[in-house]
Amino acid sequence: MTAPSFEEMWAELLPVGRSASSGGYRRFAWNSADAECRAWFEQQARSRGLAYELDRNGNQWAWLGDPQAGGAVVTGSHLDSVPDGGAFDGPLGVVSSFAALDELRARGTELTRPLAIVNFGDEEGARFGVACIGSRLTAGVLSREAAYELRDADGLRLPDAMEKAGYDPGAIGADDDRLARIGAFVELHVEQGRYLAEDQPVGVAGAIWPHGRWRFDFHGEANHAGTTRIDDRRDPMLTYANTVLAARKKAGLAGALATFGKVAVEPNGTNAIASLVRGWLDSRAADERTLIALVAEIERAAAERGERDGVRVELTRESYTPVVEFDGPLRDRLAKRLDAPVLPTGAGHDAGILASAIPTAMLFVRNPSGVSHSPAEHAEEADCLAGVAALADVLEDLACQ
Repeated sequence: MTAPSFEEMWAELLPVGRSASSGGYRRFAWNSADAECRAWFEQQARSRGLAYELDRNGNQWAWLGDPQAGGAVVTGSHLDSVPDGGAFDGPLGVVSSFAALDELRARGTELTRPLAIVNFGDEEGARFGVACIGSRLTAGVLSREAAYELRDADGLRLPDAMEKAGYDPGAIGADDDRLARIGAFVELHVEQGRYLAEDQPVGVAGAIWPHGRWRFDFHGEANHAGTTRIDDRRDPMLTYANTVLAARKKAGLAGALATFGKVAVEPNGTNAIASLVRGWLDSRAADERTLIALVAEIERAAAERGERDGVRVELTRESYTPVVEFDGPLRDRLAKRLDAPVLPTGAGHDAGILASAIPTAMLFVRNPSGVSHSPAEHAEEADCLAGVAALADVLEDLACQ
């Protein structure tokens, strides 16, 4: 049986989880679209004669060679999406990994190390609010106890969602033995931003900015929108709105990024003053000192405005990733092999989570629009194929020592 080409794999995966109304994707952890993506991954593995494995945290693996041998070279990414996200963020890395393996076989490459392709679960964190859950659990960055407390918007706990999808969550947790058998992890990803020039289809990641997610709870008092005097109101929406504006201003002054992209309101009635507004802040900066100071400034602005509005403000840090410097020798080796530029990135990735435990690196495929986390996200087919060739070159270099 001939393995499907990059173009064929891409076309098969493209409709899965796509919204007819927005054109974006809704592939959330452990939902039906996620199940289709997982079935697709298993099919790709088995069609190539690879050993398929589902690990203790629900991550999928496809192995060429003995998984127990040690020193394995691993590539891959994720298949889930942000709400109404684009087609390339995550899936490009997984599809390219299978295509790169096919390229190595076409070259007649004889590997001396085991090679694996992985699909990490719930990288985007769209359902349970924490990014990179699959890799965080594997690396021990997210404890089993903390994972068990995660809930989606409907109040369903993460382990219950896993069980409902047919997976036993009883074994989730750090997977030290697996990580000890990996010599290097290389993740290919669509460029997020626009740094690569037209004659540079592929770049190498240098470092990931520190970043995190914070939940602001603005507690006010529910009341009638038509009968409550302005001076008698304790409206948390005012405090929230002012905090959004303050975050934008303070981030600009600090040369950093701060975004309120998600909000929940109670009781969420048109003719009611809200009792509670929850807003989620995503913030990133070039260094940790700037990031911590920025969030503190935003919190201070929220509290000061809340005092004026009669609104109580609570801040909860839901996730945080410090600055990630990718393995220097591995990064430089890839850049030299590919004659590719080294780029910074403000986006988090599974490779960044694993970097504290094993040598990791990333390749970026040029994104001509610079748009990401949107249906407008794009990469030209020629650049994608150049990415496949580059990934094959890197895997050949690493797995043939």
